[in-house]
Amino acid sequence: MFAFIARQPILDREKDVFGYELLFRDGKSGTYPTHDNEKSRYIAEHFHTLGLDDICGDKTSFINFHSDTLIAGLPATLNPDTVVIELSEYPAQQAALVDACKHVKQLGFKLAIDDPAMISGQHSIFPLIDILKVDVHKANYSVIEQNIPRFLQSSIQLVAENVSNHDDFVVCRDLGFDLFQGYFFATPEKTVQRQLPASKMNLVDLMGESASSQFNLERINQIVERDAALSFLLLKFINNPTINKRYKITSLKHALNYMGEVEIKKFIALLSLAHLGDDKPLELLHMSLVRAKFFDLLAQERGLNSDPPIGFLIGLFSLLDALLDQEMPDILRQLPLTDEVNDALLCKSAEFNHYLKLVRAFEGALWMNVIRESRELNIDQKYLHSLYNQAIVWGNGVRKTISSYFPKKQVIDK
Repeated sequence: MFAFIARQPILDREKDVFGYELLFRDGKSGTYPTHDNEKSRYIAEHFHTLGLDDICGDKTSFINFHSDTLIAGLPATLNPDTVVIELSEYPAQQAALVDACKHVKQLGFKLAIDDPAMISGQHSIFPLIDILKVDVHKANYSVIEQNIPRFLQSSIQLVAENVSNHDDFVVCRDLGFDLFQGYFFATPEKTVQRQLPASKMNLVDLMGESASSQFNLERINQIVERDAALSFLLLKFINNPTINKRYKITSLKHALNYMGEVEIKKFIALLSLAHLGDDKPLELLHMSLVRAKFFDLLAQERGLNSDPPIGFLIGLFSLLDALLDQEMPDILRQLPLTDEVNDALLCKSAEFNHYLKLVRAFEGALWMNVIRESRELNIDQKYLHSLYNQAIVWGNGVRKTISSYFPKKQVIDK
């Protein structure tokens, strides 16, 4: 079980999540942490810990290991069917490390290695490699192109790291990379100003209702009833076991009586976002879910409980520019959101600017930034990890509902 951890998605050529690289705050340079039994017990008792299933769901976990840990032996709890062992440093001609890698392979694990220099085929570890990760910001594209054929011929999967925009993704995919790590999917592909399509106006109306200080049940019912799919998905969201474990909700009125106005506003906002971004990678929606819950928990911790749930809405809508491929100011001119929400999404709110910096620090494993923002918000930094872990678990649960509803779409690049 882990308490202080970040995860970074690794997507395939269709922009579906293949796995997550895990980065541990209490491990050397983000590697798998080694604790004695007493410290492990203390962490488990005092912090909100996660297992690999909580962190990665049914996806593959890429876990970095320091060479000393690898030589000493892998933890017996790791499953070779769901975990890739990643070397955290360049494997010099060290016999003990090579022997450890051979043992890892014998146990059934796949072996990944970071090597921006495109490792030589003469290296003693080359025959053991299953996955090669290449930092495309550090490596020269011409060098990559020259070397790729020999890796493909050896059935080595290639991961492009630090893919920061859609153009880089297309170039790397065309070069022959199989997997892609970086937040290219969370940036707008094209920022050309255009109006939201008429087919999305129901969703715009719902977003406005979610941000209103009033709750007009009749108005919301009218919007939802225009589209049977909206009614169906709203009830699926509300009946998700992550949110509601006790009662079967059969209508919006029933949900209102059971959950209250604030919670219902969260879910009609979530419903709107899921449909607005139904042609985008699901991981982008997933990031929005985690941000929504994290911001909501932060707002409560800061005593900002409010109706409407401002923290939740700001976190949920914080990636609208990437979901809609427009600049945020252009989007907000088309949405009936409150001035408070708009200002926060335009980075004009000192309070919520700290939330945004903090969530980006967790997403990027920028631990010094976590410390800095914890001081600004006057919240214990380790407690912030607990809040973020709760947000991950909540986001995973809601994602299952979304993924079972939206069919997988073929990615077509323009």
